[in-house]
Amino acid sequence: MNIIQYQFWSVVTATDIPLNCQIQGGLLLPHPNGIVIHPSASIGPNCLIFQQVTIMADVTIGGHVDIGAGAKIIRSVTIGDHALIGANAVVICDVPPGATAVGIPTKIIEKKNQEV
Repeated sequence: MNIIQYQFWSVVTATDIPLNCQIQGGLLLPHPNGIVIHPSASIGPNCLIFQQVTIMADVTIGGHVDIGAGAKIIRSVTIGDHALIGANAVVICDVPPGATAVGIPTKIIEKKNQEV
C-alpha cells in the first residue's frame, strides 16, 4: 500500500524522490512540484526545499538548510548546517555552515556576525 501511495504522489507532484534516499527527519516541502533528488544524496534534519529543486549524486546537505525555488545542486558538494541557497542558484562549490549561496554559478556570501 505504501508503494502505491508513493507512486501516486510522485505522479501528482511530478517529483523524483526515491524511497532509498538518505533523508533525516523534519524535511519540509511546501511546494513539492518538480523536485528531483538523487538516491545517493544525503539530506540533514529540518531542511526546507522549495519547488523545482534538483539535487544530484553524492551531495551532502547539513541540518537546517533552506534551498530556494529552482535551485540546482549539480556537483558532488557539501552544504554546511544553517546554510541558505538562493532561488535559481546553481551550486558547483561547497557552501560553508551559515553562509548564503546565490547566483549562477553561486557566489558565497558569508554570514555576518550580529552584535547585541
